[in-house]
Amino acid sequence: MRYIDAHNHLQDERFGHEYQRLATACEDSGVVLSAVNGACPEDWPLVATLAKTYPWVVPNFGVHPWYINNLPSDWETTLRHFLDQVPSGIGETGIDGWRKEFDPKLQEEIFLRQLAIAAHHNLPISIHGLRRWGRLLELLQKSERPACGFLLHSYGGPAEMIPAFAKIGGYFSCPGFFMRPGREMKLAVFRYVPRDRLLIETDAPDQNLPEELDTYRLVSATDSTRINHPANIASIYRELGAFLDCSLESLCLDVEKNFLRLFDTVIRKAA
Repeated sequence: MRYIDAHNHLQDERFGHEYQRLATACEDSGVVLSAVNGACPEDWPLVATLAKTYPWVVPNFGVHPWYINNLPSDWETTLRHFLDQVPSGIGETGIDGWRKEFDPKLQEEIFLRQLAIAAHHNLPISIHGLRRWGRLLELLQKSERPACGFLLHSYGGPAEMIPAFAKIGGYFSCPGFFMRPGREMKLAVFRYVPRDRLLIETDAPDQNLPEELDTYRLVSATDSTRINHPANIASIYRELGAFLDCSLESLCLDVEKNFLRLFDTVIRKAA
C-alpha cells in the first residue's frame, strides 16, 4: 500500500530530533508523501531541512493560531522568503475557538494574510478551525482562495457544512483521533465527505490513536507522555477503510489522487 499523511508536525521537539528513526519507520510502513506543517517562524527552518533531507516530505510554512501572541513584526516577510526558497504550501494556519487566550480578531487577521498569499500564488493551505467551523466558512466564502483548493485539517464540523466547504475548494482530512471512544459522531461525518475530497492524517505527534491502533508506540522526549507516531498512518487507513466499507486499495488510490491534485503546484516545483 501507498500511504499519504496529509498533515503532521514532524519537526516537533517532542520527537527528540530522532528524525532518521522516524523516517525509516514511515518508509517501512509504506508512507510515500507526508505534509509537514510549521506552526511559527521558529520552526520553519527545520521544516525546510526535513524537506531537503527526505524527498517524501511536502513542506508547509504557516502561523498556527496558538502562536500569534509573540510573532515578530517581520513574520510575513520571513514566510514569503521560505515560500520562495522551498517548494511548499502554507500551514498550519487558521482560527481556533478552544483556547481563549488568543484574540479572535488577531487570529482572523493573521489567518487572512496567509490566505491572501496562498490565493495569490495558488498554494495549498492547511487550515485549523477547531470549534470555529461556521466562522471559518464565512471567512473563506468572502475571501479570495487558492484555485487548487484548501485542506481542512482534522475536520470537526457538521456534515451539513460539507457541501458548502466543498463548493469553494475544501478537502477534508480525517485523523486517527476520531477513532477513539467518544468521538464516534466526529468520525461519522466522514461518511458524507465526497470521495474525491477525502484526505487522511496523523497530526503526529498530537491526536493519539486508540491504544489498539497505536502500532508504533512512542513517548515524548520532553515529558515522557504518549505521543502519536507518524508511521501510524497505516493503521488509520485500515480503520477508516473498514468504517467506510471500502477496500484499502481503493481508499489509498482515492486519497493519493486527492492529495496530488491539491498539492500539484508544490510537488511539480519540487520534482
